[in-house]
Amino acid sequence: MHMADALVSPAVGGAFWAAAAGTIAYCSARVRKDLDDRKVPLMGVLGAFVFAAQMINFTIPATGSSGHLGGGLLLAILLGPSAAYLTIASVLMIQALFFADGGLLALGCNIFNLGVFPAFIAYPLIYKKLVGRDPRQSRMVAASILAAVVALQFGSLGVVLQTVLSGVAALPFDTFLLLMQPIHLGIGVVEGVVTALVVSFIYQARPEILESALQQKPLGDLPIKSLLATFLVATLLIGGVLSWFVSENPDGLEWSIAKVTGAPELPETEDRGHQRLAKLQEETALLPDYAIPAEEGVARSAAAERMGTSLSGLLGGAMTLVVCSLVGVFLKRRSAAQRKEA
Repeated sequence: MHMADALVSPAVGGAFWAAAAGTIAYCSARVRKDLDDRKVPLMGVLGAFVFAAQMINFTIPATGSSGHLGGGLLLAILLGPSAAYLTIASVLMIQALFFADGGLLALGCNIFNLGVFPAFIAYPLIYKKLVGRDPRQSRMVAASILAAVVALQFGSLGVVLQTVLSGVAALPFDTFLLLMQPIHLGIGVVEGVVTALVVSFIYQARPEILESALQQKPLGDLPIKSLLATFLVATLLIGGVLSWFVSENPDGLEWSIAKVTGAPELPETEDRGHQRLAKLQEETALLPDYAIPAEEGVARSAAAERMGTSLSGLLGGAMTLVVCSLVGVFLKRRSAAQRKEA
């Protein structure tokens, strides 16, 4: 559900850049106030895990489409909404800048759709309400699935509204909406099931982490090294190996656009602003589309494609781990400095 710049006008893109930046400032202030030392490495490791997980496109049966996890809800369940938002924003920035996944102009829209809806709507209004103050595994599973579906429905609706408001791509509202919502219902169910499985695993291994996020309390002296190691191994496995076996079908957004227009992708816009941002993205992208750049007209071998995918998964995961950890350390130090001044 990563929007490309071809869907977004400068006015809409700029407005959502501002909205994303404002929400990042708000979340930074909240995290500065509430973050404890133990959650800093957790932010980094979970950010890397979500980066790798987003590389796995799974087929939606009988549709010719595919989807991938958003990860925002899982992060909110484990970290709380503010830290989750900062983490998913970091993931999306790295994807856009270094892997050309999602447009730079559309980055604010993508952060809003994949961050705000799961962290600040689905998590507090669906998940927390269903789980209640006495978390049980059965409630967590049901709440994870329902909240994921709600988050994806809001996110896909956001994409439709942002595209129609932009007026850059001639996509009729009603047709586009009727394609986007059902296909993302299926994607939401899969994300909910995966989220429920991860939450169930953590409930068995370290239920205190879930309780800490629900009650917004510090982790204290809870040992989490084994859990961090488990997520790191999973990140390496997913990003380095499992990413080879992704679905080749277009994702839900691309599939919906193709159904509306009859073309596999939208034509490039002649707007200078769009072209400049596309040029900038070409210059910053180390591995565009998670592949090693090849000479024009030269087909990549299967081995080269796998090598590019593995390298992207490992490099992207490492970059996300470092960035999210640095964000946590910076905010923690700012908080300590402010306490000393006070």
